Amino acid sequence: MSLDQEIEARRAEIRSDGYPMSIGELISIYRDGELDIHPEFQRFFRWSDEQKSRLVESILLGIPIPSIFVSQRDDGVWDVIDGLQRLSTIFELVGELKDEKGEALPPLMLGKTKYLPSLAGKKWDDDDDNPSSSIGNVNRLLIRRSKIDVKIILRESSESSKYELFQRLNTGGSQLSDQEVRNAMLLMINPDAYHWISSLGEDENFQNCIALSERLLSERYDLELVTRFLVFRNLDENELGSVGNIGEFLTDRISEIAQSDSFQATREKEEMAFKSTFTCLANSLEERSFKKYDTTRGKHLGGFLISAFESIAFGIGFNAVSYGNNADHPEIEEKAKTLWSNPDFL
Repeated sequence: MSLDQEIEARRAEIRSDGYPMSIGELISIYRDGELDIHPEFQRFFRWSDEQKSRLVESILLGIPIPSIFVSQRDDGVWDVIDGLQRLSTIFELVGELKDEKGEALPPLMLGKTKYLPSLAGKKWDDDDDNPSSSIGNVNRLLIRRSKIDVKIILRESSESSKYELFQRLNTGGSQLSDQEVRNAMLLMINPDAYHWISSLGEDENFQNCIALSERLLSERYDLELVTRFLVFRNLDENELGSVGNIGEFLTDRISEIAQSDSFQATREKEEMAFKSTFTCLANSLEERSFKKYDTTRGKHLGGFLISAFESIAFGIGFNAVSYGNNADHPEIEEKAKTLWSNPDFL
């Protein structure tokens, strides 16, 4: 296939539209349930109060806001692909933002900004006891009438194209980790798959074995490790040479798993393998499972190492059926120690 043919084929997979909408219109369609910002995403996207106040400052000053990207579902509802925090901030400002349980969150209290220091302590609505605490009716109208360009990926577009767009838009200049973007994609593709992976990540034995820092846990690196286990446990050895970029490979494979017709059928088997693996490790090594073993000093040192995880956890995972429910395997500790004197591994 020539370059022109490739371009034509890929362009045909995405059908789009777009037009500017007032913030008032966006608030209305969100209130009516016609715009889904996926409240579960709030755990992955972390804007500070300062960033929220700067967005409101930009709107009030007439500074253009970047386009919002949405995809149109079969039921006509728009799924937000890019622009979650901008929209969430606006909806929080006016007191319309809802959490995962559908309950309204408190209205946003604004902070001091570079060009509008008097925004400090202001909110959307008037307070009977203190009218000066709000931004005022004139500014409310100004915000409602301000327009944001909305790019719409129409429902005729392929599902894979929507998720590819989501991934590209949310990894460019953002501070999200690969797994946080992957989690958000899973919530769009198959919420059951995300919640299942998340539940595996909460397994007590697993958490005790990986012993991650608070920073890595906040970036959901624990769920990346669950994802790696699920993907690589069943990977054919001949495929290892074609993995390429590990982040993209994990995203593609876990998306395939989540969308597979056999997902529910294989889920129980994979969960058994996962729990069997980390039960064995917790009984043998606990938090030492994936730390380097210093052969000269005779003890485990340092923090978590992905090289140890991929060798030890996958090694047990490959053989999970033979380990079964028997958690007592004293040979695991010795094998994990001798790994660090194995020249092939090193």
